[in-house]
Amino acid sequence: MASLKASTTSVGAVKLDTFRVTRKSSLGLRAPVHVAARKGSPLRSVRCEAGLDVEKKTAALEALEQFKISADRYMKERICIGVIGLSVHTAPVEMREKLAIPEAQWPHAIAELCNLNHIEEAAVLSTCNRMEVYFVALSWHRGIQEIMDWMAKTSGIPVSDLRQHLFILRESDATQHLFTVSSGLDSLVLGEGQILAQVKQVVKTGQLNSGLGKTMDRLFKDAITAGKRVRTETNISSGAVSVSSAAAELALMKLPEESRQSSVNFLLVGAGKMGRLVVKHLASKGVTRIVVVNRSIEKVDALREEMKDIEIIYRPLSEMLDAAAEADVVFTSTASEAPLFVKENVEVLPPVSETLGGTRLFIDISVPRNVGTCVSGVKHARVYNVDDLKEVVEANKEDRLRKAQEAEEIINEEVNRFNAWKDSLETVPTIKKLRSYADRIRASELDRCFQKIGDEALTKKVKKAVETLSTSIVNRLLHGPLQHLRCEGDDEKSLAETLENMHALNRMFDLDTEKAIIEQKIKAKVDKSGNKS
Repeated sequence: MASLKASTTSVGAVKLDTFRVTRKSSLGLRAPVHVAARKGSPLRSVRCEAGLDVEKKTAALEALEQFKISADRYMKERICIGVIGLSVHTAPVEMREKLAIPEAQWPHAIAELCNLNHIEEAAVLSTCNRMEVYFVALSWHRGIQEIMDWMAKTSGIPVSDLRQHLFILRESDATQHLFTVSSGLDSLVLGEGQILAQVKQVVKTGQLNSGLGKTMDRLFKDAITAGKRVRTETNISSGAVSVSSAAAELALMKLPEESRQSSVNFLLVGAGKMGRLVVKHLASKGVTRIVVVNRSIEKVDALREEMKDIEIIYRPLSEMLDAAAEADVVFTSTASEAPLFVKENVEVLPPVSETLGGTRLFIDISVPRNVGTCVSGVKHARVYNVDDLKEVVEANKEDRLRKAQEAEEIINEEVNRFNAWKDSLETVPTIKKLRSYADRIRASELDRCFQKIGDEALTKKVKKAVETLSTSIVNRLLHGPLQHLRCEGDDEKSLAETLENMHALNRMFDLDTEKAIIEQKIKAKVDKSGNKS
């Protein structure tokens, strides 16, 4: 995918985390906009003293009044879905590892992103090949800038350097990208299945931690549906290799042709999902013995139970260097954030047999990397990482490219279905406001009617009958308009008509629902900021 640079242009200089916001016009005039309280302090007037209820109420009214000004500004940018990130196609592993977020930290990252002033919902997809942030933004430019600042802060990489490798996609393009990712079409290994499991984990993590909003939850669930359909209806994953199997293939390719797999000493550090696949692929290629280093023996025992055709020898993590000294090929696949192998401990390892080329191979499929870059400088060591798997992948790509064309049709269908669902949500506020508008009129007219009838004639029976009659009239009058605002979202023509009806009703009854939604969302952000104090 081509790398797209983020635009940092925005309308005015805006900081919602300070109480006083400066809005600059094209003429250079500045107007103060009291939008939100400073982070860590309650929402109140700067001049307000404790205990002065009158001033507090006045400040609250002023703040609410300013919401209208803010809403007018945000109305120019429709609330939208987006993705910002980098992948194996746009950034080297040296950068990806600095941005990588372990699965256990996803909920914390989502919480931090949702606390940004212009981000309403967020989800994080971080794997060895990509780090992507999906989001719903109140303001596109401001939201993008906040996420880039957050990425720079968490990774220690300046925004100016990040921009060169980031891609940024909006609305249907963002949806299409996630569905393509979930289907394995954007993977280094075309059609690989592990990415679908990782997308599922995003949903699972969100459900366990209440981290995904309504839109993100539906987006990722629909992406899972797309991924499943592509795999079952196109067979794209048949014969496909994974990152782990590509790593095993790379190791076998780099060994001298005359050497036999049975004479090579293999070591695997890390018995997780990717490590398991390494063992499975080596066994399918005739390897009969491998040493596995892991923190605990339970996962190694599970490997032994699953794979009877290969001898699996367990060594604890404390014996990792001793095991490496006996190995010709070392695979690393752990979640360690610090390198396990560095130049100092690799230099002292005994040399590998000359029949195997005299060079010890390190195949590192972890992000962050488990083998330090300095190891590449050791004379009798050769280091490969996930970015070096491309030569293996290319050999298996041609057949799956044909299947990818079929997959794109399925992805387009699922994207259209999701977009229709999202668009259909726009009618809900109009339905609520129209109902509320009618009920206010009904209540007002009832009150006038009851006053004319007088207390003496207004018995409980009469009052109830009049109320029931007024409710029935309102319901029957609203039935037609409300029916034309309801749409299942599958039929594009029907959806377009529904949205036209919605805009017509908004104009006729001056409902102004879009502005009301923006005001509500801004107020929710301010209240959330105030509650932190």
